[in-house]
Amino acid sequence: MMSRIPRGALTAAALTLCLPALALAHASLESKQAPSGSYYKAVIRIGHGCDGSPTTAIRVRVPDGVVAVKPMPKSGWTLNTVEGTYATPYESHGKTITKGVTEVQWTGGSLPDGWYDEFVFQAKLPEKPAGTILHFPIVQECEKGVHRWIEIPEPGRKADDYKEPAPSVTLTSKP
Repeated sequence: MMSRIPRGALTAAALTLCLPALALAHASLESKQAPSGSYYKAVIRIGHGCDGSPTTAIRVRVPDGVVAVKPMPKSGWTLNTVEGTYATPYESHGKTITKGVTEVQWTGGSLPDGWYDEFVFQAKLPEKPAGTILHFPIVQECEKGVHRWIEIPEPGRKADDYKEPAPSVTLTSKP
């Protein structure tokens, strides 16, 4: 004998199955937390193009305090970095480092609107108190259009309050 499943339960189940797809609707970071002062593998997820148009470029601005950035090449894309002076120098292997990568750019590829992909770099996160949030503003260029994932929440607001929020990572205590 079959039992009837309430319509509300079916709706809830359908929405639950859709949540992973909704999470990919924005540019996002795979790991949303990392220990303060640690090395971090930033995996940027791009879940769609611009209103049906393929993605052709991804540019990521590196937040102040994030240093030693090393991007991963991506087949079919041209990798470029922009260097600048750090707001605060840091020590590495007995040397004072005052400049480094401040932006990472992948260009020249073509990611269809209906496809998903990831863009990766590693970096050293700053020594800051647990709970500090670092935002990684991203500009996603398409054949037609652009998404500027650059909105940084004002105090008391959340990323969900914005149309195009910058992906972020929250620092945790050291292990």
